[in-house]
Amino acid sequence: MLSERAQILLKTLVERYIADGQPVGSRALSRFSGLDLSPASIRNLMSDLEEMGLIVSPHTSAGRIPTPRGYRFFVDSLLTLQPLEREQIRALADQFHPENPHQLVQAASTLLSDLTHFAGLVMTPRRRTTAFRHIEFLRLNEQRVLLIIVSPTGDVQNRVILADRDYSPSELVEAGNFLNQHYAGLDFDQIRDRLCDELKALRDDMTRLLTQAMEAGSQAMTEGEDGFVLSGEHRLLHSADLSSNMVSLRRLFEEFEQKTGLLQLLHLGTRAQGIQIFIGGESGLVPVDECSVVTAPYEVDGEVVGTVGVIGPTRMAYERVIPIVEITARLLSNAMSQRPSDRTPTS
Repeated sequence: MLSERAQILLKTLVERYIADGQPVGSRALSRFSGLDLSPASIRNLMSDLEEMGLIVSPHTSAGRIPTPRGYRFFVDSLLTLQPLEREQIRALADQFHPENPHQLVQAASTLLSDLTHFAGLVMTPRRRTTAFRHIEFLRLNEQRVLLIIVSPTGDVQNRVILADRDYSPSELVEAGNFLNQHYAGLDFDQIRDRLCDELKALRDDMTRLLTQAMEAGSQAMTEGEDGFVLSGEHRLLHSADLSSNMVSLRRLFEEFEQKTGLLQLLHLGTRAQGIQIFIGGESGLVPVDECSVVTAPYEVDGEVVGTVGVIGPTRMAYERVIPIVEITARLLSNAMSQRPSDRTPTS
């Protein structure tokens, strides 16, 4: 347990270090903490904090800087958030207009990067169903048919089917109408199980086309689910804390390429009730001590489907970044939960 005076000193030290990027000495702590303490008392408290592993003294300075453990205590117990003003939130909401869910994800990722000047990432939404709202077939040539799938959320997927014969436009319309009338709203796997018995409603030479459509549709609606959109990673090159250690920076960009650790971390975020903060390498998933990740889950119709987050240096303004991540998650949830017709202005 830290005394109240020790907590005030630690809070002051972390805030000054985040603001200035320089080790904080006793004189600065005395001036900014508001505590009426002698220099000797401040030095004694600093020594206690150092023994507890909350701060450390760099070799080049008599001042102290926070350790990852010190940051953790700060964000868990001492942090004072700076909520966004209503006008700022309204301005951010105006940027969530795209109709396509993937465009919304990209917009959220870019927004996070622009607001924090770090890297923004958004986990692509996990599909809650592999159902379709509408299907169309379009003849490309004698052997190729374009399958167009519209999901219940308005997302559009295209797949090319190599047909066993040349289908006329009227035959393709007939096949699309058959699927839309009988199977719209069902999962592709469910449809595939039922097709064997019900395909007699169409000619036998349509069997191959519809079977291929179910296989391609199921693949289209499930592949690429496990991923994220990353924006502004180049901004990390301008962070003094990261760019000064090329080994750590290189390791971080390797994590961006491999994706595995970040995806696991984002999956952890989907199980959280709200904001999660991973400081340094404490998660074990992104083992870069100079880097922190702030995440928040986002929802569609009340169901968590993904995570938004910011990756930046451990020395980041958490009081500002956390509300930005939280608001972005909320705005993305609202935009993703709206149907396309809900976003169409009325005259």
